Amino acid sequence: MRRSGSTRRSGHTFRTVAAGVACGAALAALTAVPAQAHEAERRAPHWELKDTATPEVRFRGLSAVSRNTAWLAGTEGTVLRTTDGGTTWRNVSPPGAGELQFRDVEAFDARRAVVLAIGEGEASRVYRTDDGGATWTESFRNTDARAFYDCMTFFDRRHGLAMSDPVDGRFRILSTSDGGRSWKVLPADGMPAALEGEAGFAASGQCLVGSGPRDVWLATGGAARARVLHSRDRGLTWTAADTPIPAGDPARGVFALAFRDRTHGLAVGGDYRPDQASPQAAAHTRDAGRGWQPAATHPPAYRSGVAWLPHSRTAALAVGPTGTDLTTDGGRTWRTVDTGSYDTVDCTPDLGCWAAGEKGRVARLES
Repeated sequence: MRRSGSTRRSGHTFRTVAAGVACGAALAALTAVPAQAHEAERRAPHWELKDTATPEVRFRGLSAVSRNTAWLAGTEGTVLRTTDGGTTWRNVSPPGAGELQFRDVEAFDARRAVVLAIGEGEASRVYRTDDGGATWTESFRNTDARAFYDCMTFFDRRHGLAMSDPVDGRFRILSTSDGGRSWKVLPADGMPAALEGEAGFAASGQCLVGSGPRDVWLATGGAARARVLHSRDRGLTWTAADTPIPAGDPARGVFALAFRDRTHGLAVGGDYRPDQASPQAAAHTRDAGRGWQPAATHPPAYRSGVAWLPHSRTAALAVGPTGTDLTTDGGRTWRTVDTGSYDTVDCTPDLGCWAAGEKGRVARLES
């Protein structure tokens, strides 16, 4: 379940293990102040690549359960799972899904997960497994040619939402109360009208994120203004706020959100085209998204994924095709700490941070 911050999944307890201590050292080194720079360099925190043997797949869907267990969802209908920290990966793709593009996965543990395929009409589908991917059940298939589902999120093991680009001038919200086994479209009465050209970006599974039992935020782009919509009642009613991240083009806007609690959030994005600059690619909020402030020092390029570091009130990572950036002041300033290509990032309470992206690239933060 994508619930940004240190309270990510009910039922998961904090594990103080040797691997967690090692990752804790890496996080401490990443966030070191200048006086500790020499020691931080000695510890050399870095993304350590994990071989998935799938160079043809781009993984934009990532759900980290722990330092040892993570799920990936990507192109060619691919779903992978590891339970040994990325040493080995099991291909648990749903049968017959080779033509689908999976862009989001929300895992409850090593056995139970829900994946979202994106696309127009029936290409948008949801599958669920209760046995680690040995078998899958298709629990939703979109039959409205006007709908295009982008992202999903879960508040707990039962309640979750998925979002579609606007239909009849409003974003469409899909709801489940049984862990993704069944879904229903919510009434559109409480959704503000979409702007002309406004849509979501299925870039990292982070255009729809929740925090706590009822709060959820939706990121937009493509219109004259890039907005974040907020619901306090699991998607029944919404309010909209403008962000300083530039839009005005179908390739620009807010691509990913992360909230560490109900009030403190981060937004990243820009222009995904590699030949276009992405000024003001990050913003932050301290009032649940009612107001967004631009970063004073931005990431140097487009970023598609963002996650708060475990048990930190001020540190987070943002990733994109040209690198990884770190903030240690709640999103006010960012600095590049890695130049590898990743599309999405996710962290867990037991001090595990994972990233995934193109050419089968998957990594875990190590020291």
